[in-house]
Amino acid sequence: IYWADGFVFVYSITDYESYRLLRPLHQHIRKIHPNANIPLLLMANKGDLLRARQVSSKEGLQLAGELGGTYSEVSARENCEGVHEAFQQLCQELSRMIGSCNGEKRRGLHLVRPKSPNMQDLKRRLKQALTSKGK
Repeated sequence: IYWADGFVFVYSITDYESYRLLRPLHQHIRKIHPNANIPLLLMANKGDLLRARQVSSKEGLQLAGELGGTYSEVSARENCEGVHEAFQQLCQELSRMIGSCNGEKRRGLHLVRPKSPNMQDLKRRLKQALTSKGK
């Protein structure tokens, strides 16, 4: 969440709870990046299971408008092309945003990614193990 240039929110049209969780997730992202213009793709999955639908297309479109994102209803099972097209649309939007940074090199949003102390510790242990085996 801290270093993303864009977001894909996926919910199942057969599970209202998965849809309901998206607003709090978006609010959390807005707390982290209050002024950022971050592209968002709202993807409704399981479009092939219309008889089990719990979330209407209208609700999905409404939420996408509310969150300031684009909406796509897909079936990852029956039409992976729809998933591909939705991701491609998000990538094009990201490309436009990055291209409009007036020549500035854009790396992430605002925050520098901290080095993990665990990774440093793992490197040190590995180095110790390798040098002790060589002796």
